[in-house]
Amino acid sequence: MASITIKCFVGLHQSSPEKYHRHYSFTAPSKCVVRSQRHHRRLNVVQAAKSSPKITGRNLRVAVVGGGPAGGAAAETLAKGGIETFLIERKMDNAKPCGGAIPLCMVGEFDLPLDIIDRRVTKMKVISPSNVSVDIHKTLKPHEYVGMVRREVLDGYLRERAIASGATIINGLFTKMDIPQEKNAPYILHYNAFNGESVSAGKKMSIEVDAVIGADGVNSRVAKSIDAGDYEYLIAFQERIKLPEDKMKYYENLAEMYTGDDVSPDFYGWVFPKSDHVAVGTGTIGHKPDIKKFQDATRRRAHDKIVGGKIMRVEAHPIPQHPRPRRVLERVALVGDAAGYVTKGSGEGIYFAAKSGRMCAEAIVEGSEYGRRMVNEGDMRSYLKKWDKTYWPTFKVMDVLERLFYRSNPAREALVELFGNEYVQRMTFDSYMYKKVAPGNPLEDIKLAVNTIGSLVRANALSKKMAN
Repeated sequence: MASITIKCFVGLHQSSPEKYHRHYSFTAPSKCVVRSQRHHRRLNVVQAAKSSPKITGRNLRVAVVGGGPAGGAAAETLAKGGIETFLIERKMDNAKPCGGAIPLCMVGEFDLPLDIIDRRVTKMKVISPSNVSVDIHKTLKPHEYVGMVRREVLDGYLRERAIASGATIINGLFTKMDIPQEKNAPYILHYNAFNGESVSAGKKMSIEVDAVIGADGVNSRVAKSIDAGDYEYLIAFQERIKLPEDKMKYYENLAEMYTGDDVSPDFYGWVFPKSDHVAVGTGTIGHKPDIKKFQDATRRRAHDKIVGGKIMRVEAHPIPQHPRPRRVLERVALVGDAAGYVTKGSGEGIYFAAKSGRMCAEAIVEGSEYGRRMVNEGDMRSYLKKWDKTYWPTFKVMDVLERLFYRSNPAREALVELFGNEYVQRMTFDSYMYKKVAPGNPLEDIKLAVNTIGSLVRANALSKKMAN
């Protein structure tokens, strides 16, 4: 039996609530401050090219466009690495429609305080089209859980940490970018500054920087500026529902996933617990005009458990389904949703957003020798090389599973049947919790292959029977 090394996470701490509920009023970047590099950690990513010129009188300047997990993680890493960092974000209190599940490894790796995690889910159910329910948490260890967060809380916390590290936050709407025509000339970013005002059209301003990280989501204007190409996307629709106390008790540490053509012909529906409510939602790739019909079906499937609840908020948002054709051009790089880092089948993107933002920033810090040299496209591409090497297997596995099991109701019945196998559960959660394709046991893998083929054969036979 292959052994799994479980990382012991330390450093979890309580944070001050006001830290991530601050009212922002930043408008324009401050002058360059060359910060001490005494506490910079050594990053083994890539060395600065010998041809890269040294910067005199200031440090390297980088703009991060977008203040979600990708942007917040990137800005913090840049600022800690001696880079003059500007983070541009329009909506500082944005509550992005999102299931909000984060893996255990993210809590430790990003040193997240426990008080920004609404729920620590230790019980999970996956429900088939015929309403067969399977518990898929049997192999979780005592310290393991899936964290449930609200994006407005998580995103705000990561931005605050970037500020504490020395980043300058600009409350503004990025509009366009002027691409330099000469080598090492600055990029000029144009934006509307808001001073915290929501009704104003904003004051037109601009800023010059040496490099840009696009963390501005699925409709990324940075991506458009470098002609990064399009990608297929899923529409997620979600309602935040306040439940009666007895109903909320049921979802205290439980998450549910519903499968079936009624809730989505190419995704799934969910009920995820939050601080004082549940998030009920669904998504679809190929049937976007019917999203509200699928949402109604998800509510009906969960009706007995959410009856009496009141809808607090209705949200919808596109989610990318594969990486963009181009993710780097010269001194501009895309991360998070802007790059297309969301896994098929599960729709998971929070960890991958924060991780890609950090990895891209690390490549810039190391490539610039902590802000002392200009960076080039080779430095930016070193991030892509490392990212693809680390996470391509995970994305590929999820793509294959989506193609196998999301094509029909009988195939989904087969998937739920497989989830009843504890070996499948262990492999699934080890891969999810620690963001690596978990090594398996050869004998168990053979048994799993036989069981998978058997389930799919039964699913195919059932499909033909239903067609007749």
